[in-house]
Amino acid sequence: MKKDEFLQELKRLIHKIPEHDQAEILQDMEEYFTDGMIDGKTEEEITASLGSPKGLAKDLLAAHHLEKAETTISSGNVFRAMWAVLGLGFFNLIIVLGPFIGLVGVLIGGWAASAGFIAAPLLVLANYVLFPDTFEWFDVFASSALCGLGLFGAIGMYTVTRFLQIGFVRYLKFNMRLVKGGLRHAE
Repeated sequence: MKKDEFLQELKRLIHKIPEHDQAEILQDMEEYFTDGMIDGKTEEEITASLGSPKGLAKDLLAAHHLEKAETTISSGNVFRAMWAVLGLGFFNLIIVLGPFIGLVGVLIGGWAASAGFIAAPLLVLANYVLFPDTFEWFDVFASSALCGLGLFGAIGMYTVTRFLQIGFVRYLKFNMRLVKGGLRHAE
């Protein structure tokens, strides 16, 4: 594949990356081709050493999404970064998706328990409205205690959620370095 074909295909594949980053990437590729040609390599040899534009674009998109998730921690950014890293290979499907599903399960369970505890007084009130003859003061005090535990649980879950988001982004970065390093050794 010639240099122009390679760069056009790469530009088409990285269209989701902001324009200024695309320009920087393409400039780096131009310099890579220039340096290779100074060393006496042909355009075909240089493109062969880079691999396919599709593979390079996957790496660049994964790196972009990881950087974005690291600078602006949000569930959406972490999710997009996870899918970009998953796209790097089947190995990542097993190694990344399993822990992600486990973490999401823990978070959903923790948030659901907190919400249930917070809703306890409302459930006692609904019980009183529907069945007024079953009212007991113990239910009011117990549900108030559960509500307090739910509020503390929600505060704790917020902290845990933020910590897990940051930790998972670091895990994705480690995984990406591992896969890229493993690919370099295979060549």
